Amino acid sequence: MTDDASGAERRGDVPERPGDASGAHDRWLLVSVAGVLSFVAMLDMNIVNVALADISEGLGVSAAAAQWVVLGYQLPVVALLLPVGRWLDDMGVRPALLAATAGFGLCGALAAASPWAFWLIAARIGQGACGAVLFVLMPVLAVRSVRPELRGRAMSVPATLGPLGAVIGPAVGGLVLDHLGWRWIFLVKIPLCAVALAVVRRAMPRSGRLSRPDRRSLADTALVATGVTILLLSLTLVSDAPAWLTLALVAVPPLWWWLRGPGGRPVTDVLRAAGLLRVHGAVLALAVGFAAMHYVVALHLQHDEDVSATTTGLTVLAFPLGMGLAGPLGGRLADRYGARPVAVAGAALTATGLLLLVLPGDGWSPPDVAWRLVLAGLGMGLTGGPTQALVMGAAPPGRTATVGSTVQLARSLGFTLGPALATAAWRLTGPDGGARTALALAATAACLAVPLLALPARGPANLPANVTDTAPAAPR
Repeated sequence: MTDDASGAERRGDVPERPGDASGAHDRWLLVSVAGVLSFVAMLDMNIVNVALADISEGLGVSAAAAQWVVLGYQLPVVALLLPVGRWLDDMGVRPALLAATAGFGLCGALAAASPWAFWLIAARIGQGACGAVLFVLMPVLAVRSVRPELRGRAMSVPATLGPLGAVIGPAVGGLVLDHLGWRWIFLVKIPLCAVALAVVRRAMPRSGRLSRPDRRSLADTALVATGVTILLLSLTLVSDAPAWLTLALVAVPPLWWWLRGPGGRPVTDVLRAAGLLRVHGAVLALAVGFAAMHYVVALHLQHDEDVSATTTGLTVLAFPLGMGLAGPLGGRLADRYGARPVAVAGAALTATGLLLLVLPGDGWSPPDVAWRLVLAGLGMGLTGGPTQALVMGAAPPGRTATVGSTVQLARSLGFTLGPALATAAWRLTGPDGGARTALALAATAACLAVPLLALPARGPANLPANVTDTAPAAPR
């Protein structure tokens, strides 16, 4: 028995390995919880943006201070992913999931009740820390709740609902702001958290208990969180002044120290051993393409084509429409034909839609843009679940949380890097061709994902067929 297996036995985790659910006990209710919590956690990335002016006025603070209500959530979410993944490998999923969901909802209530800006930002930081745990656990929960031959279908649920939450966040925030006020933006997700808590308590087998990180883990957390936070700040601020990009150099020493130490080596070893580096590169590239496209299309339609905000919002929603339609189909196709070919086909379709956006003609009419966005969204929906299945299926036993954290970090960095690169490309080209250049950058990133997914992973030879490239056996 390996050390990981014996440790899992001592903790009493059930199930501890991906695909341990028996054929008679596929827990689709838990897969639905993974999707709902992914939606909620991603929704919080963007839903507050539309309320910053009202928050600034309501709490009597500057616009710059109000911006930290957004950053207070986004920074800990991304900065804590890797250390949280390493921490969660050593304990049961159920107690961590219950604690993170309850903490997420509680911090939302505290944010809504905040009398001062400092209180609000502190509540958002706490919510971001809980969000990091949710981001890591959602793919782990989905992959452990079903048999391996149903993995693609299960992974398509959080892989589709999560990005949908990010895309529709501003629209939901606008509706809540207009009808209920800014404090309700932090309250609308609490009912979903309460339902998730009830389902997990009832449907998920008891497992392990939470344990406090040791001093070495806390030191590793400080290093990686410092480096990632500095990197994210530089990418976020570079749109205001390109000189902020030099701040990224400050992130190199702590991240290098962590990578070379006892905290970072196991992460890189797992990725190399499981042959996951290329797939992570594809996830990063697709996230860059998606985020850059979403940023450029909305900005260009409103400011350069004089399209109304309502029409722009409806046009941009064509992408999540396509994604939502294709997401469940991508999971089913992956279970039948194999995750890799479906992921490659989806990435190619996304790249095609973005390439067509580069050449929409002399003018940009909303219908011309919308059908191209639907095409790209269909591709993104097809590739989401299969790509997650490739990553999580190749995770070694006892290291699923680590792998879940690395793929979420790749996606999060892509979401941050996309708008920064698009802004830089737009500024370098000038106002006349800036939008087209930025969209060409988004399309190039999506095109890069195709060969990264198509090339077979170089992992251990004894991985099961349904974990890597080939189609899994039909369910018995």
